[in-house]
Amino acid sequence: MNRFDRITAILIQLQSRKIVKAQDLAERFEISLRTVYRDISSLAEAGVPIIGEAGVGYSIMDGYRLPPVMFTKEEARTFITAEKLMEKFTDLSTQSQYQSAMFKIKSVLRSSEKSMVETLENHIEVRQSAKPFYGEDSNTLDILLKSITEKKISKINYNSLGFQDLTERVIEPVGIYHENDYWYTIAYCHLRNNYRNFRSDRILKIELTDKDFQHKHAPLKDFLAQSWDTQNLRLIRIRIDREKSHYIRNQKYYYGFVSEIVTDEGIEMSFLSASLEAFALWYLMLASSACILEPESLKEKVRALLVQISAKI
Repeated sequence: MNRFDRITAILIQLQSRKIVKAQDLAERFEISLRTVYRDISSLAEAGVPIIGEAGVGYSIMDGYRLPPVMFTKEEARTFITAEKLMEKFTDLSTQSQYQSAMFKIKSVLRSSEKSMVETLENHIEVRQSAKPFYGEDSNTLDILLKSITEKKISKINYNSLGFQDLTERVIEPVGIYHENDYWYTIAYCHLRNNYRNFRSDRILKIELTDKDFQHKHAPLKDFLAQSWDTQNLRLIRIRIDREKSHYIRNQKYYYGFVSEIVTDEGIEMSFLSASLEAFALWYLMLASSACILEPESLKEKVRALLVQISAKI
């Protein structure tokens, strides 16, 4: 990257964040801190109102904005890819807001880029194997994001895995993450007086309250790094016939699949599950070609289910 392109990119990054550290700029553009200081000085001499504070970083004075940015064809293509993903993996409210932003982005594209984008839209499709939200008109993701940014408590109706009774929860969302086709939020639950993990498709209703958070929460990455929820998980080991294992290739991830070992007797699979009841129900589909290695409590639950089934036949 030549110096002109680098300085332009630095200016764009300064506009995209409240504060940018010199070290972050040096790492992103693979330059020395001395070069960063020189580039920042060049921007200031060109009239950009940059505010620098030792030990904190750089910021741009409120109110300053560049004229509309011109995008390259490569950048324009990524917008279409992102738009297709947003259509499938976010709720209706977030999709609508993203589409509005896309209209603004497309408005500053050159004519050739607009034609390319319109053509490309018909040649990208995203297929999903699960519905990440309850109901077609869900606004779950949008409310969770508002709750996080405004630090306002949310109230949800939640259907826990393995339980049929709905519970009303008052939560303080820490953050959201996407995994195995679903969105999750880690939140402080006032009902349990502890942090819990909530899956988006089991949130049947959500509303933002006007009550402020009562707790100060660490960043989401800290919760994920600490694997805080392992205390609620149970280790499950089963063995399944090799020729049958491919039937559960995708399903196994929804039930906490961790690892597998190929043996002479079959494939031994390990799972971490928060609900033995739910796992037992799923296991019944595999029972004719599998066996439970541990825990004994799972075997007991499966036996109990078989007794109930036999009574209804």
